[in-house]
Amino acid sequence: MFSIIYITAGDIEEAKRIGRKLVEERLAACANIFPVSSIYRWDNKVEEGNEFGVIVKTRTARVEQVEKRVKELHSYDVPCIISFRMDHGSKDYLKWIKESVDD
Repeated sequence: MFSIIYITAGDIEEAKRIGRKLVEERLAACANIFPVSSIYRWDNKVEEGNEFGVIVKTRTARVEQVEKRVKELHSYDVPCIISFRMDHGSKDYLKWIKESVDD
């Protein structure tokens, strides 16, 4: 089984550092990074700001390890780390993910 993990980071440098570490450590096959505008509640106030989203592709068996590692690397007190199981995907692409992420 395979999963996608959505993470947000405060700036591009942090997003790249997290994505690179996950790929280098074979916890993820790929990390896509893109700018996002966020509106959220924090300390009982509605806030708005620019962040960077990171979409990570990995094996479902690695989701908990990815979450743990992101928390170690992240500057936020409560980082966004949400996983979704993949229902379907290109067989060749899923094979590549499997080969890129350690068992």
